[in-house]
Formats: sequence, C-alpha cells, structure tokens
Amino acid sequence: MEKIAVIGSGTMGNGIAHTFAQFGRTVSLIDISQDALDKAMATIEKNLDRQVAKEIITSDIKKDTLKRIQCFTSIEEGASQAELVVEAASENFDIKSGIFKKLDEITPENTILATNTSSISITKIAAITSRPDKVIGMHFMNPVPVMKLVEVIRGYNTSDEVTKLIFEESIAIQKVPVEVNDYPGFVANRILMPMINEAIYTLYEGVAGVNEIDTVMKLGMAHPMGPLQLADFIGLDICLSIMNVIYDGFKNPKYAPCPLLINMVAAGHLGSKTGRGFYTWEKGKITQ
Repeated sequence: MEKIAVIGSGTMGNGIAHTFAQFGRTVSLIDISQDALDKAMATIEKNLDRQVAKEIITSDIKKDTLKRIQCFTSIEEGASQAELVVEAASENFDIKSGIFKKLDEITPENTILATNTSSISITKIAAITSRPDKVIGMHFMNPVPVMKLVEVIRGYNTSDEVTKLIFEESIAIQKVPVEVNDYPGFVANRILMPMINEAIYTLYEGVAGVNEIDTVMKLGMAHPMGPLQLADFIGLDICLSIMNVIYDGFKNPKYAPCPLLINMVAAGHLGSKTGRGFYTWEKGKITQ
C-alpha cells in the first residue's frame, strides 16, 4: 500500500501519519481544522527531531518523512485515492459512523477502511458501509512512533484477505500485529481500563493517595507508569468513554465507571491535556 489517508490529526492521528510516512508511504492527513493540522505537523517535526537526536533515524529520513505528508481539511480531497484509510477521530460512535458513511461513498471499492478505535465495535461501524468485509480495526498504541503493538480487530464480516493485508502492512511499518476478535474493549482496554478504574476506586475510597497508588504499581508490579498517571496521560474523558462502552457492552457492574472519574470529567479535569487531573501538568510534565 502506497497511499494512506489518516482521518484526525490529534495525538493518535499525527502519530499514525508520522509512522506511515517514515516508512515510505504517501500520507494524506485530514482534519476539519487547519489549526489542528498545523499543530499536528509541528508535533510530527518535534517527534522526528527527537528520533534524530537519539540516532533512531537520520536527518534525511526526517526530511523525506515530512515531504510525504500532505494536509487536507476535506475528506473528499484527502481520501478519494487512498488504498487504506485509518480513522483516528474522537472515540464517539456517531462521529465515526458519519466518517465511515462518507468514506464508503468517496473511496474506491477496494479501499480498506480501518479504525483506530480502542473500544467501539468494528462490526457496528462496518454495518454503516456497503463493504463490511473491508472494514477492520487497527488499534495503535500511544505514542505511535515508539510503541510496537497494533491490535488488529476483525469485525464479524472482515475478510481473511483484508486481515492478511493489514498484518503485512503493520509488519512493513515495523509494528507487531496481534489479531483479536470484536468484543467490547478488545484485549488491551478490556484489561487496562478496569485496572485504571479500580485504581480510581482505591483513591475514591480513601485506601491510599495518588502517589502511593502509582508507586505501588510501579515498584511492586513493574509498571513503567502508575495507573493514575497513565489515566491522565490518556485523558480522563477517553477513559470514561471506553469504560462506558465496555459497561454498555457487557452490562456487568464490575465495569461501571467510578463516580470520581465521572465527576472529574464533568468538572473538566481531563488530565495532562487540560493541566489538571490526578496530577497537575504543565507542558506535558507533572508539576505536582
């Protein structure tokens, strides 16, 4: 696959665009906001500079990567010739369904439509389209240029051929694909989010403080980042959205989001992106 379109230029979208372009693909990065696209390109350049400084890539690779990314504020212009589209918009079914309906109308019939959703049903998204056999999940991990895993999620109608192609493409961009089936939360978030939610309950019930909970998990369980810090890093609104999807999917009380998480999101304390969550943040770093 040579022509890739990425829908959404946020943290995941710009990381996905960066990675495909770094490995020789021509990438259309699409967002409704030119300001968001400008910010995304600045982030990509900063992350490429970090790779150059660590001698992961050369300056020439950085220049070539940036040249391969073109920005668009129109899905029609950006995605109409793509061989693979990776949607990385907000974790909201209504938003994603609107995007997939449009993509189904404007892309060639052989174009594979992938979603970076971390929890929403691939089967449900695919049903919006006339090509459910060509709809698949590609759940990249954050930060995309660094993390090796891609959860490849098959919908009920996803074909063997499309799954094979996505495996091959993932390996070609030096990722490790793992096939999982289409159940709420898939594997990564079905395990991770209840752990984060339980850490929030542990704080909510007064068992221990923020630093104490994270220290136990880092030093006792060898986690590189404590669950509350990780929740801030992911975004508490995203954590809540994923927990709601899992809870709605299984109707099991053990997946119900903690009231503290619900209240923090309602108050606008969303973690590192707003400067306040379980920690106080400034420019992506914890200040207290």
